[in-house]
Amino acid sequence: MFQQIINWRVLVAIIAILIVSGTIVYSRYLANKIAIEEKQKVEEWVAAGRFLMESSSEADTRLPFKIIQNNENDVPIIETNEKDSIIQFINLDSLKIAKDPSYLNKKLRSFKSQNEPIVWTNPLDSTQRNLYYYGESRLLIEVRYYPIVQLIIVGLFIIITLLALRSSYRSAQNQVWAGMAKETAHQLGTPVTSLEGWIEMLRQNPSNDKIVGELEKDIGRLQLITDRFGKIGSKPQLEKNDIVSQVTAMVDYMRKRAPGKVSFSVNTGNQKEIFANISPPLFDWVIENLLKNSLDAMEGTGEIKINIESLPDKVNIDLKDTGKGIPLSIQQKVFKPGFTTKKRGWGLGLSLSKRIIEQYHKGEIFVKSSDPGKGTTFRIVLKK
Repeated sequence: MFQQIINWRVLVAIIAILIVSGTIVYSRYLANKIAIEEKQKVEEWVAAGRFLMESSSEADTRLPFKIIQNNENDVPIIETNEKDSIIQFINLDSLKIAKDPSYLNKKLRSFKSQNEPIVWTNPLDSTQRNLYYYGESRLLIEVRYYPIVQLIIVGLFIIITLLALRSSYRSAQNQVWAGMAKETAHQLGTPVTSLEGWIEMLRQNPSNDKIVGELEKDIGRLQLITDRFGKIGSKPQLEKNDIVSQVTAMVDYMRKRAPGKVSFSVNTGNQKEIFANISPPLFDWVIENLLKNSLDAMEGTGEIKINIESLPDKVNIDLKDTGKGIPLSIQQKVFKPGFTTKKRGWGLGLSLSKRIIEQYHKGEIFVKSSDPGKGTTFRIVLKK
């Protein structure tokens, strides 16, 4: 699947490059063609104007008039004398000229930078010359800017396509993890049922009562794990529960299984009960996973502090350890499926924890802070 996405990205990039390159080349060809035609049009307009000024009253002026009329709303032109004093102009914004006295001079400078002027010399006096500076028509401007517009459209197309592919990949990936979780729950069901049968047989001998009690605890734990895995991929029912009791119960459970040199503490700010809507089995899984990660990071010695803070609209749960910390370069990767720094493990714990908190509980989970060699603090935010 990942290889397919890479191939799609390469294909989309190649198509985009071809489209943009072809558009730029063709637009330049059209722009050059239009520019040549506009120069010819200006030359004809100048010739027609001079003809009307110099011809006798008996001359046929129909063609010159037609040429002048054809350029009434086309190429902007400014006529000046040999001293660059403006004599007349056409196809310029009269409102801007009225508002800004310097507008014409600005346009004249702009036209000078764009094209060489058309020069008319008085046949009776060679020292008298009129210069006709012209700019680009609206059509030519639109053709020149078309590749930029096209590039923006292609860029948006690429972004939308990549986002769609990325979303599709993530959806498929989530389905794989959910399917694996459900299959694990299904596979655990059979041996758990078998163990329950063996316990009933052990009960028949009173001398096994102590063993039976411990086995029941472990089987209960296996059933809880099976229930958690079975709920992955399906929408859980959220219920109003006491976060303090849920967290405390998980801490007590982990304390019995943690090395003796690891201390645990839960601080609630003197509040005995703090309520939020959660799915107890899935929420317990998240807390257990964070506690296990902290124990692994401390390697048998250290301290785990959990602070539960009740705010008007949310509950903040900070789990802080004194472990080896998480380097800044990988803090954004720890929640990605399959990512792990351990020699053994699938890298699913934090990924599933993020899914449980953010997708099912509509909350947040993130690395609040982490200093290499000093420890890490994870924060869970739950809505009340």
